[in-house]
Amino acid sequence: MSELEIKQVTKVFNKGTINEKTALDNLSITLEKGDFVTVIGSNGAGKSSLLNAIAGSWPVDAGRICLAGQDLTGLPDYQRAAYIGRVFQDPLLGTAASMTIEENLALAAKRGMRRGLRKALYPGNRLKMKEKLAELGLGLENRLTTPVGLLSGGQRQALTLLMAIYQQPQLLLLDEHTAALDPKTGEIVLNQTKSIVESLHLTTLMITHNIKDALKVGNRTIMMHEGRIALDISGPQRQQMTTQEVLRLFAENSGSQLNNDRMLLVN
Repeated sequence: MSELEIKQVTKVFNKGTINEKTALDNLSITLEKGDFVTVIGSNGAGKSSLLNAIAGSWPVDAGRICLAGQDLTGLPDYQRAAYIGRVFQDPLLGTAASMTIEENLALAAKRGMRRGLRKALYPGNRLKMKEKLAELGLGLENRLTTPVGLLSGGQRQALTLLMAIYQQPQLLLLDEHTAALDPKTGEIVLNQTKSIVESLHLTTLMITHNIKDALKVGNRTIMMHEGRIALDISGPQRQQMTTQEVLRLFAENSGSQLNNDRMLLVN
């Protein structure tokens, strides 16, 4: 059985108005357990809409979303949170700035359960927190009582990533989670991501605007266009592919040239 099945999902915003926009157009995609799929495409191609549909940020108009055999289509986002970890582009979105590192991790430890910080902050769990923070290599294991608002953007995003996988979700969603960081810090967080996903064998969808990054990490790359999958590459073909070849195949399959300056400038 596949780990994630998206079956003929459609989402239309502002339906029946002059601003009608089809974000997802009868889209189907299947991920096997442990797949690390990178997602690229022009602005408005449907990348974030895909992640929002999976996370339950809004209901889809048609189709089904199943995770590990469970139909999530009708579940609200807070119920899906027990199965899905997510990291956003903005480092400020995944953490509570006024709370300490250990308090944020305590919230992550209670994901999908009745929350209570006091019950999560006991000596054994603090030791676990230190061990997991040490794996990031940022020295945060010695700063458990530091308010998260005092951390740098890279430190905060690394902490958000750790929080997202703290309870080892069935699915990890990464929405351009290195885009707001400077290149050096972004590379560090991307390498941490690769290491964590591979070590835990996490099924993962990662949106990126960087085609080189899309080909460098994971085992499969899909390219979206107008709410559909325009390109789906994996295996030896992907390992040998260059940015120019990706752009050529995209143009052949979609009948359109890539229209995203950010993607073109960084490659």
